[in-house]
Amino acid sequence: MIAPPELPTLSPADKGRVTLLYHFARLQMPAVKLAEPVFLAHLQRTFHIFLPKNQVPVSWAGYLEGLYAVDWLVCVGCLEGQSAAWEALFNARTGRSDCLLVDALRARAVRLYPRNEERQDTAVTEFWSNLIAPESEGTLPVLARYDGQRPLAPWLIRVFQNWHLSKLRQTTGVTALPDDEIALPMETPKSNGSDRWHETFVSAAREWLGSIDDDERLLLGLRWRYRLSQREAAKLFNLNEGTLTRRTDKLRDRALEFVGGKLIAEGWAGDELEDFVLTELGALLTDDPRLSADQLGRLLATKGKTLPIE
Repeated sequence: MIAPPELPTLSPADKGRVTLLYHFARLQMPAVKLAEPVFLAHLQRTFHIFLPKNQVPVSWAGYLEGLYAVDWLVCVGCLEGQSAAWEALFNARTGRSDCLLVDALRARAVRLYPRNEERQDTAVTEFWSNLIAPESEGTLPVLARYDGQRPLAPWLIRVFQNWHLSKLRQTTGVTALPDDEIALPMETPKSNGSDRWHETFVSAAREWLGSIDDDERLLLGLRWRYRLSQREAAKLFNLNEGTLTRRTDKLRDRALEFVGGKLIAEGWAGDELEDFVLTELGALLTDDPRLSADQLGRLLATKGKTLPIE
């Protein structure tokens, strides 16, 4: 068993940085009150969380330089039971969409559990309760896992999504692609470079679409142009639903990897890459001539099948 890395010793210069950070945090959020020893203890704890994620040693100066100090203080304040910190978390805004954190979590829940409003509501409620209460014995509450090295609200959204994807895998063995996932309206980047990103996306997506085979294009067309369910599409392919689900998920993952890689190579630095790709992909799939009704009809005819009525 590999021992966890030890924290580097606080040098006099590091102690000065910590003191400066403490007073900066007090100025930014005076309603969140932490004694300096408590502040330092939490700082050591979160640095300890961060250390194993790095292959090279990290100094105190390096850790503090990357710290999102206000978000870190909100998280620590919540763990300490301070109402001002909870109020700040309730009012946190996320990304370019500028929506409340709880609304962003609900939007993710809708994608994860389409047409199941009860499960959507309980998903958000359960996650919120697990922010400071561990899900099971021997585990940490969600907020106690935050290392302060990225914005808090986007990190919580990602943890929420991964948590529920893990639950879906445990239940079904695979992560089913919700029928309406790509068609859902989602916020896209609003910036002066949005046209550039759209053009880069279209070029990359068309290149990816040309790299897949006819069966994969047929699957895309049936699922997103004709909105067939997993069961309906499986019948046309003469496959069981589990096999088709795995094919669908692999196809989506390959699209995200290929197209997302192209965007990152061009300098994309946003937090919502997956949402942007899936949103834009839905429109492209219904417009591309390789997925037209005539072309899909020809592909189905080779299997002795006919298109559903559009």
